[in-house]
Amino acid sequence: MDDPVLRVQSQLTARDRVLLGWLYDHGVLTSFQIAHALFPSLDFCQRRLLTLYRLRLVGRFRPQRADGGSYPYHYVIDQLGAEVVAAGRDERPPRRDHARVERRRWTSSRTLEHRLGVNGFFTDLAGYARTHPDAWLGEWLSEAACQRSAVFTRPEDPALVRAFQPRVRPDGYGLWTARGVGVPFFVEYDTGGEQLSVLTSKLVGYRQWFAALGRVWPVLFWLHSAARERNLRRVLAEMPPLVPVATGARDHATTAGLCPAQAVWAAAGGDGQRSTLADLAMWVADARDLAGEAA
Repeated sequence: MDDPVLRVQSQLTARDRVLLGWLYDHGVLTSFQIAHALFPSLDFCQRRLLTLYRLRLVGRFRPQRADGGSYPYHYVIDQLGAEVVAAGRDERPPRRDHARVERRRWTSSRTLEHRLGVNGFFTDLAGYARTHPDAWLGEWLSEAACQRSAVFTRPEDPALVRAFQPRVRPDGYGLWTARGVGVPFFVEYDTGGEQLSVLTSKLVGYRQWFAALGRVWPVLFWLHSAARERNLRRVLAEMPPLVPVATGARDHATTAGLCPAQAVWAAAGGDGQRSTLADLAMWVADARDLAGEAA
């Protein structure tokens, strides 16, 4: 029997497989995000995406702008692409309607803008790493993946794996390495629609989470404007330091021509001096490592 998954395997590059995995895990990416993260040019990217589309590995749609015209193509996983990813991971095949459900989800989703924003944060990091040999986006986990109890727990702690349930819902988790320094982090992508008290209330959950894990990682608030960032920093300055927090503003980064890998992060409670993402490694702590040093 002719297996379409086996038939298409030989036509895929390593870059294709990365892209299919991202679409499977993170839902939707624009052609511009894909090009920036993985390709040397937009034209090259679009030609390859057209090939993957014709192979029925990816699907696409193009939202209409309220003021006329349309956005760039938005890409999602197609059924064959989902089956290729599952086979490559030695996982059970996806449901037969997996791609149709996912495409319908994003073409009609009110959360599309937020998801694209979160995904843009990580594709910006991947794009930076693509042109900087000393940088690497080692891990990128979605909100859904962060909720799986065993993702961040140690295999030698089976009781914790069974009992642990996250008390917060990060928009994403990443492991960034630059110049040999690694920094795991959580990101909270802000669209400006929530009260600042809602943002700060999440820190209690992070503190409980880190206490259960025995590890501490920085929490990044990626805010839509510098004004919003200033207001959040004022609120944070009036609070006890629950967990390491750094803030950044997208409009400031865009104006300065910087991305999340670069010096756009200001530590909560600090003087506002900007640090790179790799600089935040100073906040990473493991209770077991600290206990060993103390002994």
